[in-house]
Amino acid sequence: MSGLPAFRMVMLMMLAVLVVAAAAGGISVYLGDDLLKTAQEPARKQPRQQPDTRLDRLVPTTAPIQEPIQEPIKEPIKEFGAGGPGVTSTPARVLAITQAAVPQETKLALGKLPAVQKVTVVDAGAVKVSGTTLNLLAVDPAAFRSWTPQPVADEPAVWSALARGELVADAGAMRKFGMILGALYQVDGGPRLRAAASATLGLTGVDGLVSADVGRSLGFAPGVAVLLHGKPGAISESRVRKALGKGAQVLMLDARHRTAKQQQPPPRQQQQTVTVGRPGSYLELYKASATRCPGLSWTVLAAIGQVESGHGRNNGPSSAGALGPMQFMPATWKHYGVDGDGDGESDIWSPYDAVPGAANYLCANKAGQGGERLRKAIWFYNHSWDYVNKVMAIAAAYARTYPS
Repeated sequence: MSGLPAFRMVMLMMLAVLVVAAAAGGISVYLGDDLLKTAQEPARKQPRQQPDTRLDRLVPTTAPIQEPIQEPIKEPIKEFGAGGPGVTSTPARVLAITQAAVPQETKLALGKLPAVQKVTVVDAGAVKVSGTTLNLLAVDPAAFRSWTPQPVADEPAVWSALARGELVADAGAMRKFGMILGALYQVDGGPRLRAAASATLGLTGVDGLVSADVGRSLGFAPGVAVLLHGKPGAISESRVRKALGKGAQVLMLDARHRTAKQQQPPPRQQQQTVTVGRPGSYLELYKASATRCPGLSWTVLAAIGQVESGHGRNNGPSSAGALGPMQFMPATWKHYGVDGDGDGESDIWSPYDAVPGAANYLCANKAGQGGERLRKAIWFYNHSWDYVNKVMAIAAAYARTYPS
């Protein structure tokens, strides 16, 4: 009996800690019966300090690996098969959000616009997970499948997850918010959503998909999200806005096709010869590539490789059109890509070309000078200071893990 007050005191202290943690914000993640809480800062500002796989054991491959989509836990419910020839991808060129449900006559008018080949209207809404907002579309898995990039449309795990009432998160949102596949996320004032799969959806501003049934249970606005498919760059933005009326938010998802001459990076004055061969591990590849830029640490290349593709495990294409293990935009690759392994081809998908190409691009922006020059060069790689801080933190972790 003498130990009972002490036991109660411990339990009260634990309860107080949990209450404080809940009030502090951040994202709550449910794994089984355990409640974990992320740090106060967004995940991208607090990068993982250790690599997922040792670089000296991770073997580069020239195969263009698509965005990996995790197979969810099997349950006794309808399972979708692979896409294949039965599903032809017709990705959205335009995404619009309206203030009220789109009437049938407006949908028909949009379908008659020049260059518009397909129109669909789905539900949309925003949920909060411990104060963090996620913008979601609520869709019929069978009907919406063709509106995603072909690798996503072909992946049965995505559509089976939606049919089970689970969340399919955009790959960018997974990275941005530090979400974990298989985890349960508590919606503020609502149910828990399991992040069953991750895929590059190609829908700017959309953090994920849920089924139409789940959307209705969450109180999403019916029929307010409009998607249009047609020839890239050919759908008139002004006509879409006119058809939808005032207050509609219109995003041209094919913006890069709309300008004949985009601002391009300055071309190299002279073709640079960069040869790194075909090292047997990513560690050796990063080290060999960094020697082509005096003063550049290989750890910076490794950090960029980790952030951009997980060392070739998420090669894209991204929603912005970036490709390969170092996620180059094709226009940038045209000017800075190299033939790193001497096979006569500059291949954006090959790590033996992409990694030294990244070193070449960073060096052109004076990364080898270190300090603020290095930070600015990394900023040119991805125009975000949060990105710069994340890369520098991961580079420091690699330096501790693999001391020279």
